[in-house]
Amino acid sequence: MPIYEYHCKSCGHDMEAIQKLSDDSLKVCPACHKETLSKLISAAGFRLKGGGWYETDFKGAKDKKRNLAGGESKPDTTAAVPTPEVSKPPATSSGD
Repeated sequence: MPIYEYHCKSCGHDMEAIQKLSDDSLKVCPACHKETLSKLISAAGFRLKGGGWYETDFKGAKDKKRNLAGGESKPDTTAAVPTPEVSKPPATSSGD
């Protein structure tokens, strides 16, 4: 459920209320009991309640770690690639 912010125009009281989207806006200030409460426009706030919101809630011990941004994890591209050895010709001595 969303968290809404309210401000009283009479006494300046600020408050937050957890309401359904279908609920009407609050009108009466709990501090001064006047009908001058107005809903503020603010960033959306909500509460994640219950299980299943985090990766650890639905992941078993046998599951592989995966990249959440790109789906399945990508293979390791930094694995060592064997380099062929170049045979060197034997050294010749010119000290006769």
